[in-house]
This record gives sequence, structure tokens and C-alpha cells, in this order.
Amino acid sequence: MRSAWLRIVRYNTFAILSPDISIEEPVLAFNPINWLLGLFSLDIAIDLGTANTLVNVRGKGIVINEPSWVTIDKRLRQPLAIGLEAKEMLGRTPGNVAVIRPLRDGVISEFDITQVMLEYFIGRVHEQSVVPLPRPRVVVGIPTGVTEVEKRAVYDAVMASGARSAYLIEEPIAAALGAGLPIADIRGSMVVDIGGGTTEVAVLSMSGVVASRSLRVAGDEMDTDIVQYLRNKYNLLVGEGIAEQIKWRIGSAFSLHPEKTMEVRGRNLVTGLPESIEISSVEMREALTGSVQVIVDTIRDALDEVPPEIVSDLMDVGICLAGGGGLLQGLADRLTDELKLRVWVAEDPLTCVARGAGMVFEDFDGLSRYLVGLERGSTRHST
Repeated sequence: MRSAWLRIVRYNTFAILSPDISIEEPVLAFNPINWLLGLFSLDIAIDLGTANTLVNVRGKGIVINEPSWVTIDKRLRQPLAIGLEAKEMLGRTPGNVAVIRPLRDGVISEFDITQVMLEYFIGRVHEQSVVPLPRPRVVVGIPTGVTEVEKRAVYDAVMASGARSAYLIEEPIAAALGAGLPIADIRGSMVVDIGGGTTEVAVLSMSGVVASRSLRVAGDEMDTDIVQYLRNKYNLLVGEGIAEQIKWRIGSAFSLHPEKTMEVRGRNLVTGLPESIEISSVEMREALTGSVQVIVDTIRDALDEVPPEIVSDLMDVGICLAGGGGLLQGLADRLTDELKLRVWVAEDPLTCVARGAGMVFEDFDGLSRYLVGLERGSTRHST
């Protein structure tokens, strides 16, 4: 009993101590300073994404939407810029400065830099506050396929950045809440959240997950496909930032009417000199075929596990696309064509996870059941 109590106090999660005794949201050791600072701090929901970090403040909505990039001095290991300013430095820095993405494939790869980035964003949302040291409550979205170690890293980074309590919610659940899907109903719903590092697929019913998939093929992989395509076909070297611009302007997953073209500048790998070429949306569709097909196959695999009653529900309500990847031109049409189900893009898909996570604080008693703990088995793993 003592070890179980110590575990739940440390992790601040839900645990069952015996078949007839349960404790929900145990209180951490009382700290009067944290309590006092907490009175003047905000409730914050964070979509800690590989590509972008969004911060949703209770009562205010989305207040920060910036790239997850940090520029650091290599010698001093000190941050020089964070967010959009850091991303604009990509490929333009001297040798002693590095531009880093502290998250890869939806999980933390640089713990200290992630902590610095979170401290910066938490400080920014409290700029108008009187509290000198903010101690907010924070809920953070995590991919469904994370390991216990990866999950713990997110929790520790949030706590180290100044939060007085941290909660975790699975991204497809948060995306479904943000998109307004009736996940508590008996009728089934399905959400596909395509972010920068991961694609999350979940079929939901009665506040639970019927089937889910977490795939580390998403927006970043598409950018890499474009870089590799231009390198192989035109011997043209472009950076990740240029590839991302190409993806949003002329990238597509289905035929466009009319097709689009774009001028691309880079370095010719044969001559070593600058070169400009014109590429079309048809070529970019060819470049993205591999990644798009993997996402289609993953959704099909998830549907294969779903009971026929829920498939019937999905034929009525369709599949919801969320995340930045849902904005890829023609993706909804491609999925509709391949899956024989109506696929629709959520309103403001980029912010679905942040908005859904923020709803937890609006109705904590009702929605806290969607939060996950740090202990083994609290997050579903699907392959």
C-alpha cells in the first residue's frame, strides 16, 4: 500500500489501490509558495508538436502558435532565439550557432532545449500577469504510440519549466474534442490527426478508443520526400524550409483543377552553382505518393479492426481530418476515393489538439477521464 501511494503522489495520476478503494487526482505535498503563485497563474493547454507549438490559455483561446525551433550558441549552450525568429535563421547561421528542433517524431529528443522553449512560452502567456514566477496547471498532448520513457520526458520537461501540475492527454482524443466530435456517444467517430512528426488514427466510441494507430510518417516525411525528389530528378539541393513551402503551395494528394506550378531556387549538385527551375503540382504529387499511401494504408488497417456497427456509423458521419497535414491539397478527396468513406477537414485543423486539450480545464470533472498517467499500460500501443 505504501509503495502504491508513493507512486501516485509522485506522478499525480489516477491509481486503483484496491478493488473497492480508488483515489483520483491525489494532491502533491503542499507547497504554500506554489499555492500562492498558482492563484495568479493561468490554466494552459499545450500542443507540443514536432513542427509547431500551440498554447491555449483558458478563457483566452490560442495565444501562441509558433514553430518548434530553438537557436542556440554551441559553445555556451544558451538559447539565442525561439519560435518563428529561430526558424527564420535556419540555414543562415555561422558555425558557432545551431538551429535545433528539440522534438522529433512527436517526442522529445533534446530535453534541456525543450525545457527552455516551454519556459519561454509559459513566460510569454504570463507577460500581463502580476505573478513574478508563474506556476500554471498545464495539460499537454502526446502521441498514442509513445513509450513510458518518452511520456515521462514530456511530464518532466513541463514540470521543470515551472508548472505546478502537469497532465497528459492523447493527441487523437484532444483532436476529436477540438473538432467537436461526439466521442462520448454510442455512435462511433474517427479522427486522423496528421502533424509534423506523427500521424494519429483513432476510432472512438463511448468515451473510449475502439482502434488506434500511431505512425511516424507525417509532414516532416513529406518534406524529406520533396527534397529527395528534386535531388534525384533535377540534381537540385534545397533545404527543409523550401521543401515545406513547396508542399503548401503546390503539394497535393489528388488531381488539382487546374494544376499549379512554382519556381524553385537551390544549388545544382553537379556545377555547384545556384539554379532556378519550375516544377509542377503533378511532380510534387508523385514525390508525395509514398508517404500519402502509407497514411492511407494505416487508416485502412485501423478500419479493418472496427466492428461493422461502427463502420456503419462512419458511413454516416465520415472521417475527420485534423492537424496541419490535413491541409494538404486534395488529401481529403484522395482518402474519400481510397476508403469509400466521406472524409472532411475539421474547422481550423491546426489548432484542434490545443483547443481540445484546453477543454479539459473548462470541465475538469467531466473530461479528466481522458487524461493518461505515467504508469505502464496507461497509454494504448498499436503497431
